[in-house]
Amino acid sequence: MLKQLLYKVFTSLLALLVLFSTVSFTIEKHFCGDVLVDVSVFTEADKCELESLEVLLKKTCCKDEINVVKGQDELNVSSFDDLDFQQQQFLYAFTYANIFGFESLEKHHIPHKNYSPPSLVADIQVLDQVFII
Repeated sequence: MLKQLLYKVFTSLLALLVLFSTVSFTIEKHFCGDVLVDVSVFTEADKCELESLEVLLKKTCCKDEINVVKGQDELNVSSFDDLDFQQQQFLYAFTYANIFGFESLEKHHIPHKNYSPPSLVADIQVLDQVFII
């Protein structure tokens, strides 16, 4: 039960790691002078109201800053045959030991498990005056 749960958690984490390492996204910032007006991820940042006035006056005090976070483009897929002989041997021994190395103990059969002891009518040791000293 625990082994299956850990297996599912680790495989999910590795899948998310591969997903997030390959995703690319942009962060766009809009500054009006030295003041940050808007920050957006994946979309275009909203412009300030002075941007429309700048078009008429032809003076620019606003600027856009774009940061591109680039993910990994190529993933290297390697196979078992790409490893050298010692690495293959270690990986095989490690896997074999983890799969077959831990065996559960045999369940012992207890023949009198479901039987209750007889009810005592009288204490026979006291009646017969037999004591272990």
